[in-house]
Amino acid sequence: MKLLNTLLFILLPGTIICNLPVHSSETLKNQNYFNGSRQVLINDDWKYLEDPIEDVNKLSKSIETWENILLPHTWNAFDAVDPIPGYRRSAGWYEKKLFVPVSIKDSRVILYFEGVNTQSKVFVNKQYAGGHVGGYIGFEIDITPFLKIGSSNIINIRADNSINPDIVPSQKSDFFIYGGITRNVWLKVVSPVYIKSFKVNTLEVSKQTARTNLEIAIVNAKPGISDLSIEAVVKDKSDKIVMQSTAQKTFLPDQNSIAVDFPALTNPILWSPSDPSLYTVKVYLKQSGKIVDSVLDHFGYRWFEFKEHGPFYLNGERLLLRGTQRHEEYAGLGNALPDSLQRKDIVLAKEMGTNFLRLAHYPQAPEVYKACDELGILVWDELPWCRGGVGGNVWKENTRKMLKELIDQNYNHPSIIMWSLGNELYWEPDFPGGDNNDSLRSFLSLLNSDAHTLDPGRVTTIRKYYEGSDITDVFSPSIWSGWYSGAYFDYEKTITDARDKYKRLFHAEYGGDSYLGRHTETPITGEGYVVAEGKDTVKNKLKNISLSSDWSENYIVNLFDWYLHVSEKLDWFTGSAQWILKDFGTPLRPENPIPYINQKGVVDRNGKPKDAFYVYKSYWTTDPKFCYIESHTWTDRKGPKNLNRTVKVYSNCDEVEFLLNGVSEGRHRRDINIFPACGLSWSINFNEGKNSLKAIGYSNGTRVCEDSMSVNYTYNKSGEADHLVLSSSRLDNGNTLVTAIAVDKNNQRNLDYSKRVYFTAEGSGKFLENYGTPTRSSIIEMTNGKAQIEFKPEKSGTAIIEVRNQDFKGAYLRIEDNKE
Repeated sequence: MKLLNTLLFILLPGTIICNLPVHSSETLKNQNYFNGSRQVLINDDWKYLEDPIEDVNKLSKSIETWENILLPHTWNAFDAVDPIPGYRRSAGWYEKKLFVPVSIKDSRVILYFEGVNTQSKVFVNKQYAGGHVGGYIGFEIDITPFLKIGSSNIINIRADNSINPDIVPSQKSDFFIYGGITRNVWLKVVSPVYIKSFKVNTLEVSKQTARTNLEIAIVNAKPGISDLSIEAVVKDKSDKIVMQSTAQKTFLPDQNSIAVDFPALTNPILWSPSDPSLYTVKVYLKQSGKIVDSVLDHFGYRWFEFKEHGPFYLNGERLLLRGTQRHEEYAGLGNALPDSLQRKDIVLAKEMGTNFLRLAHYPQAPEVYKACDELGILVWDELPWCRGGVGGNVWKENTRKMLKELIDQNYNHPSIIMWSLGNELYWEPDFPGGDNNDSLRSFLSLLNSDAHTLDPGRVTTIRKYYEGSDITDVFSPSIWSGWYSGAYFDYEKTITDARDKYKRLFHAEYGGDSYLGRHTETPITGEGYVVAEGKDTVKNKLKNISLSSDWSENYIVNLFDWYLHVSEKLDWFTGSAQWILKDFGTPLRPENPIPYINQKGVVDRNGKPKDAFYVYKSYWTTDPKFCYIESHTWTDRKGPKNLNRTVKVYSNCDEVEFLLNGVSEGRHRRDINIFPACGLSWSINFNEGKNSLKAIGYSNGTRVCEDSMSVNYTYNKSGEADHLVLSSSRLDNGNTLVTAIAVDKNNQRNLDYSKRVYFTAEGSGKFLENYGTPTRSSIIEMTNGKAQIEFKPEKSGTAIIEVRNQDFKGAYLRIEDNKE
């Protein structure tokens, strides 16, 4: 394959550790794991012991010391974001009883772990069966030799997330490295000779034809078995057979792999974000003509190219990559997510209009790739080499092994187009000389060679290691115009300069922090100026907005609006990925408005959309039609009488009409060439008191959607905050929402007060805290003079709720007998 002015890659999908059929994550009834299925989910009925003891024979026999749990599980679900600095970096034990019936005595029994963070050891009946290094990649252990057939067996797993510089990612990374069995565990029951994995290679793909072959690996655990053969069938999305192997392929003695070629497929249905069509391939292993094993997987046909200094093409057509990024975690769960929440994030990204997702900064759960395949989202998959520099021989061996596992396990996914070899890898070296440029370039080159050997059909990439920008196929510099440097109006010049400098550019990471519910009438301007309220004169120009920002949603909405206003019109632009889909936990940011939470998401840590979510949706989606008035969390505003305020509506409709208090303020046509909000903005004069706002969307002249809200507007400027007032209300879930308001001496809310407050509760009931969200954090900054926390009362008794900070004496609230 020649590299001229264009870098062309054809999908060569890859190895999976095992075929994973769709199962419910609910508890399997009757513990019937050995029911004839090739594999079953065994997440139920585990026990957990929080003890770093190393000797399996010294585990406590006391039932009281073990906790009954379901998988996935992490011991860092809450301590990671609690007020106490640090989080548990140690080891813990898991245990499960497994009765193995005599009926499977001639079978192999294998445990498949989707992820155990970050090191693991597996014991069966106190005997060491195997282990794994690396917390974000699956592995399997054949436990057959250690089982007692016809009786109960004890499975123990030691998981360990202790700080270990020899295992990436570095502890200096800007995210938590959770510990535990953090993903699903499966039980596989197979014959003595079985299919271990297979690669689907789509050797040539065009709109007219596609050629396909399989590379199949088997395990033969019973010497002497012979007369083995393979057959394979491919079906399209309508379950119609479109290809099958022309003849049986027979294994030679001791042969553990075989290739199967299919006839050329005419007019293949191509996979794309707009039509993510998948084919199904099923492989049969036969002995003497009888099926002894079968495995299926899905794949897709597509090809892509990155043009030099130009755009991205998929299946021969230009596609602007519209992306976001994801950390694998959730409020109250850490990174131990059930598949339903894994998929929920991907569905949310698709709803926002994305066609591209960077998995930051590590491989993620199998359900994530499956969802991207099915929903049509292209993927940047990343080796967890994040910061820490380059290490010694053990570090290098571990890191190369992780790359091989990453590629082998995810090879068959048509959604994946990029293998990232790392992120900010030179920062904060963990080893002496770890930031040496020659050493970094040498090892990065080795990884790049490994990746292309393992998978010639995808590109390699890296972010923010400028000295290595010439090594990988695609490079992402660090461009944060309007946050860490410059102003957001600089973005077009900055990204154009990068296009000229780097042969193949993708812009990963941009944005800034925003606090859900915090708003301002005077956000920092696109030139980076702070303007005083009610004046036109410039007060100050900021050099680093991140150090001076008020974290208002208004500023970030404007920043994202401008970025999209620019990038959607650049005909040469490859694409970008906004940082990040969801707020997430980090040990490096204890002083943030929500402590230990990186708040750059377009949704909060629990998935609640911020205003910025609707900015993207307005640019990137066409259906369903929607209108969103900025902002539904900005219901109390202030300003002098007769001072007009701007109200923006984000919508994907052709036209939007805006009404204030039932009176039309005009109907505007959406135009991407107009900033802000593509021209859907109105300068209005609020009445004092309650104001009703309504937006009506039109498509082809027909009314198709609407949005409405109310704003309480005051002409009176409050005095300085004098004290805090507490109140409560009942939530639909039966809990109580406690609200603290900062008011002046006349009890008028001070909408500018934003300092940190501290909630405490004594008596009957407890806070829902340490979730890292705006209503489930007991230490939190106020948003426009307000802070809230959810309280779970007991059925009887009295609770005393208090809120305080250094400015004020505490305010108290009594909750009695589950009543406010």
